[in-house]
Amino acid sequence: MSTPLDIEGPAAPPRSNGELVFAEPWESRAFGMAVGLYEAGAFTWPEFRAALIARIAAWEAESAPDEPYNYYQLWLAALENVLVGLCAVSAGDVTARTHTLVQRPPGHDHDHDHSR
Repeated sequence: MSTPLDIEGPAAPPRSNGELVFAEPWESRAFGMAVGLYEAGAFTWPEFRAALIARIAAWEAESAPDEPYNYYQLWLAALENVLVGLCAVSAGDVTARTHTLVQRPPGHDHDHDHSR
């Protein structure tokens, strides 16, 4: 099943020469989670796309002119909205997990000991 990603429009992911662009590893993970859940049938792509467009519109309406735009923060927030809406997770669960992850030191998910 292919993912119906938007090539153009407000929900289109960042691209360079037609390839998706991720500035940080977490961005590709967030992208992969949404695509994987969609492909597993957890939600429809129009549901996710609508949540993403709503998040982008809210950011545009509420952000300060000098606030940096981060597409994948909005992508992740849209995924959270969809999953909370489906009662797959609660808003409290998302908040608690986010707090736990923020407390982890940088580089926590990279194994530097290659002798294992």
